[in-house]
Order: sequence, then structure tokens, then C-alpha cells
Amino acid sequence: MMVLDDRIFDWGLPTYQTDMSAGIDLFACIDEPLDLQPQADAVLIPSGIAIQMNDPNVAAFLLARSGLGHKKGLILGQSVGTIDADYQNQIFISAWLRTPPGSAPLRITPGDRIAQLVFLPILRPTFKVVEAFSASTKRGGGGFGSTGIAGGEAPGGRS
Repeated sequence: MMVLDDRIFDWGLPTYQTDMSAGIDLFACIDEPLDLQPQADAVLIPSGIAIQMNDPNVAAFLLARSGLGHKKGLILGQSVGTIDADYQNQIFISAWLRTPPGSAPLRITPGDRIAQLVFLPILRPTFKVVEAFSASTKRGGGGFGSTGIAGGEAPGGRS
């Protein structure tokens, strides 16, 4: 990890908050408080760090912090941010406030932990063009909810 904003040394390096945390929390490295307005355009907030994975079998995914998303409405502007293994520049957090228009703004202050970074293995399959698949599954080709939502519900929404 490369620290691009020295305030991170005061706030504490991004780290896992518990032994079983899946992601490291990222800080809002802004110079002054920022009020996110409900439903306004997403804002790019610097994290103050850059990482070097340099491994084609790993990627990092920037995710919202669940408490801020659920309780305050702070989510990522693109839902999930993908950090490719060859990206080495500062990570920016696309912050968006999903609360209804007219709701109170959300104030983000310098050093707030506003997103999390999760590292996952990446599979790189080799594709082969075929005329038909060698085996079929029970799913068929419905997709988009074709397995229903309730227990015992038949495909197509009929029980």
C-alpha cells in the first residue's frame, strides 16, 4: 500500500476492523467536511491510498459499508467498484446518497471511514464457441426470476 495522504498515519492505516472482517475500511481524505445531498450526482472522494496487486488472479472490490448504507443511505455511485490488478493509482470512492429528495444531507468529515475494500480471487476461464452445450440443467433458459420467489412456486410464477 502506498500512502498518498499523510493524515492516514494519524487516523491509522486502513486495516481490518476485526479478525473476521472481509474488507479494510477506507477513509474520506477530504480537506473539509462535505455534505452529500440526497439524489445529487455521485461525488468522487479520494481514499488517500494506492495499492499494487500485480497478480492477474486477484482483484479488489470497493463496496459500501453496510451500516452507512442501511442507516444513512450512503452507497457507491456505481454499486461496486472494481480495482483491477494492474491499477496503481489512488483509489477514489464514488459516494452517492440514496435517500429521497428533501431528506437531510449526509455530512462526511475528513477521516470518516466511508467504504471498504475486499480482495477476491479471480478465475479466468478460456471460452470455446460451441453449437450446443454438452449437458443441460434443470434451469432452462428463463432467467430473471424464472425460479420464482416463494417456496414451492413453480417456474413462471405459478404454484
